[in-house]
Amino acid sequence: MRMYDVIYKKKQGEALTKEEIRFFVEGYVRGEIPDYQASALLMAIAIRGMNADETAELTFAVRDSGARLDFSDIKGLKVDKHSTGGVGDKTSLIVAPLVASLGLTVAKMSGRGLGHTGGTIDKLESIPHFNTSLSKEDFVSVVNEVGVAIVGQSAILAPADKKLYALRDVTATVDSLPLIVSSIMGKKLAVGDDCILLDVKTGSGALAKTLEDSKALASAMVDIGKRAGKKMCAVITNMDVPLGCAIGNSLEVIEAVETLKGRGPKDLEELCLQLSARILMLAKGLGLKESYESCRKSLLCGDALNVFARMVEAQGGDKSYVLDPTKFERAKYSREIYAKEEGYISFVNTEGYGKASLQLGAGRNTKEDEIDNTAGIILKKKTGDSVKKGDCIAVLYTSKSERLDEAERIFVESTTISTTAPQKQPLIYAEIR
Repeated sequence: MRMYDVIYKKKQGEALTKEEIRFFVEGYVRGEIPDYQASALLMAIAIRGMNADETAELTFAVRDSGARLDFSDIKGLKVDKHSTGGVGDKTSLIVAPLVASLGLTVAKMSGRGLGHTGGTIDKLESIPHFNTSLSKEDFVSVVNEVGVAIVGQSAILAPADKKLYALRDVTATVDSLPLIVSSIMGKKLAVGDDCILLDVKTGSGALAKTLEDSKALASAMVDIGKRAGKKMCAVITNMDVPLGCAIGNSLEVIEAVETLKGRGPKDLEELCLQLSARILMLAKGLGLKESYESCRKSLLCGDALNVFARMVEAQGGDKSYVLDPTKFERAKYSREIYAKEEGYISFVNTEGYGKASLQLGAGRNTKEDEIDNTAGIILKKKTGDSVKKGDCIAVLYTSKSERLDEAERIFVESTTISTTAPQKQPLIYAEIR
C-alpha cells in the first residue's frame, strides 16, 4: 500500500477502507509517513469529508495508536463529561463532584486551555499545590477513596491525535468535522469509562459557530461512542454568552466554589444541574425530573462541595482555599469598563471576551507562556441586561498593567449595546441520545 494512492483516493472523494485508514495513522505515528503527505491527506479529508464509517474507523485508529487505560480496578460505574470548549466554562469543577456525591465514579482526564477557551487543568492548578499529574496508582486510589479525581491527559493516550493536531493547527484543517470527532472521541475512548456526556457548545465562543454544525458534531460523536459500546448523550449548549460571570483561572475556581455553596450565578448553576441530571439518567436509568431533584438537593445541602474539598486535599491541594476562597491571590492591577451609552447589552462576541482574557494573561499564546492565575474578567452586566451610560459592565484583572489597554479595546469591541432588549436565549438548544 502506498500513501500516494490513499491521498489520491480521498482527493477524488472516495471512501477510504479500514485498512487504508489504519495504514495512514499507524505509519504516521511510527514516523514512516512524512508530514507533507499527512498534511495532504488531512486537507483532502477537510475538503471531501468522510462518511460515518470512515469517521468511526479514523477515531478507532487514533484510540488504538497508544495505550488504553484499563479502569477495572476502579469501583462503581465510571462516568465522564466532556465539553468542546468555551469561555467561562467551569462546569467540570461543579458537575464532577456533584455526580460523585450521588454515588457515581468520575475518573476524569481534562485538558489545558486552547486559544480563547479555558482549560480545566489550568483552573485547578490555580489552587496551591494541586497535583494534576498523579501516577495511575495514585489516580485510582483517589477515585476509589473520594469518588472523583481530575488529572491532565496522559501523553501515552492517543499519540496520533497529538501529532495530527499539530499539523491541523498549521494547515487550516482544525475545523473539519471528522478530524474534530476523531480527536475528541479518540482520546475519550482510550479511557475505560462506561457513560459519557458531551457538552457541545454552539455560538460565537464555540468551535462550532452554528446550531446545524453543532448538531452534526454531536450526532457523529454519539454514534461513535455507541459503536464502541458506551452509553452516550450529548447536549447542545449556548456559547453566545459566557457561562457565569467569571473568566480566568482562579476567578473561575472561586465562582465554582460559590456555586457549590448554592450562591453562584443562576445560569451556571442551572446548566450544571441539567448536565449532572443527564449523567445520572445515563448511569442509573432514572427520569430527568427525578435526576434533577437529586442533583439539586446534593448541591444545596453541601454534599457536592464536601466532595470537591476532599478531592482537592487528596490531590495535594490546599483545601482551605475551597473553604475560604478569599485566600486566593488577587491581581495587582484592575480596570473597570463603563457603558458608553444607555440601552441593553444585546450581543457579545464571546470569543472576543476569551481573547481579552487571554491578553490579560489568563491563557497562552505559545506553549511556553506562563499563565497568570489572577488574570481575567468579572462581568457585571451580561446579555439582556439594561445599562445606563457610565454603568460598570466589567472589571479586568492582570498582574501586568501594560496588558490592560489592549484587553479593554478587545472587550469593548466585543460588546454591543442597543436600544431594544434581545430575545432571551436558551441554555440548552437540543439533546441527542
